Amino acid sequence: MKVEYELIHKDNNARYGKLHTNHGTFETPMFMPVGTLANVKTLVPDELKEVGSGIILSNTYHLWLRPGEDIVKKAGGLHKFMDYDGPILTDSGGFQVFSLAKNKNDITEEGVKFKSHIDGTKLFLTPEKSIEIQNKLDSDIAMSFDECIPPFSTYEYTKNSTERTLRWAKRGKDAFNNENQSLFGIVQGGAFEDLRKYSAEETVKMGFDGYAIGGVAIGEEKDVTYRMIDDSIRYLPEDKARYLMGVGEPLDIIEGIDKGVDMFDCVLPTRLARHGNAFTAYGKINLKNLKFKEDFTPLEDDCDCYTCKHFTKAYIRHLLVSKESLGGRLLSIHNIRFLIRLTEKARDAIKNDTYASFKEEIYSKYKN
Repeated sequence: MKVEYELIHKDNNARYGKLHTNHGTFETPMFMPVGTLANVKTLVPDELKEVGSGIILSNTYHLWLRPGEDIVKKAGGLHKFMDYDGPILTDSGGFQVFSLAKNKNDITEEGVKFKSHIDGTKLFLTPEKSIEIQNKLDSDIAMSFDECIPPFSTYEYTKNSTERTLRWAKRGKDAFNNENQSLFGIVQGGAFEDLRKYSAEETVKMGFDGYAIGGVAIGEEKDVTYRMIDDSIRYLPEDKARYLMGVGEPLDIIEGIDKGVDMFDCVLPTRLARHGNAFTAYGKINLKNLKFKEDFTPLEDDCDCYTCKHFTKAYIRHLLVSKESLGGRLLSIHNIRFLIRLTEKARDAIKNDTYASFKEEIYSKYKN
């Protein structure tokens, strides 16, 4: 089956719904943990279920290089390869590819030239190749190949790139060949309102199974990020899922939900964990700080994650300063659960028509 989005209730623009996939149904809004190499760093699949993950993301570029899409296909697809029976989304590889391209001349109408981050091998990725890899990975949701436009690009460059991304979307859609998989289109357009409108409207005309907003939260000011979301989302259909790519800061998720976003992803919770940082309702804390040496309380008193139910800040700090890998693992469990709990609370607020007051409460605590 193709994914089906079910809109159940709205509180102004905030949406509560369900996304039905071949590997189960999950409620939205939902934060997706990122499993770049078919693994959410340090967590096993049962732990992902424990933290309430409805869907996870894996990366096309990285799996193309290691172990290779043909190996994953021989294993029976991504779900069997990593022993995860829930929904999986694969990104197109575009973000990594464009970060590796050395100059604008490496981006052509045909595709993108770049070098492998592993051994420097020269590579070339096209819309058709990105789709072919994702078809073989056999995720529930595949993403169109697009250029993630740098936020401060000129209008001329952004316009040309946006038009090329639309042509790539059409080529990728034409090459798509997996009847059990769904394909999402991606809206670009940089920080320009007319280009966002144009990109959204033209992408919707192609008739994708869902839509993503790309090219945000990559260095621009927050007010610009939020404006780009507004300039994109107002042109997306109500009956399709809406995915804001690469966003994982708690307040950004709250803003995105308020604007009508259904799905989010980011490497932030596990990346922060590896550096000793934890999300809390009052902002991020660094557990390596000396003040936590004799703090025998959990990261958050009301958190229901495994970490908070069993361990104290003092113990986690001890692990971190002793360079024990368990420290980062425990923080990863907490940080992912924190963002998923945030979306769970948001869903309850939407259902109760109290999202505005919920948002205000989150802001008042977090900004303290």
